[in-house]
Amino acid sequence: MLQELKAFLLRGDVVSLAVAFIIGSAFTKIVESLVKDVITPAIGMIGGNPDFSAISIGSIMIGNFMNAVINFLIVGTVLFFVVKAAGKKVEEVK
Repeated sequence: MLQELKAFLLRGDVVSLAVAFIIGSAFTKIVESLVKDVITPAIGMIGGNPDFSAISIGSIMIGNFMNAVINFLIVGTVLFFVVKAAGKKVEEVK
């Protein structure tokens, strides 16, 4: 039973998946920092304060939802361009 567990855990697929997960986690932190520390302040300089958390409709805090949607759009856009640039570099190497 222990031999089967060892064989399973050390299979190439599992190790590759673990490495991809760890690199993905680290990459997530990089993208979040780029959005939080670079892009959001730049938007704030151009269009004023990019924080909508104070907006509410009655007791519904819709501003927090707006912040989450805007953050998602920015992260998605940044990720698109990073993946696109990485894809070009891979094609150039071939």
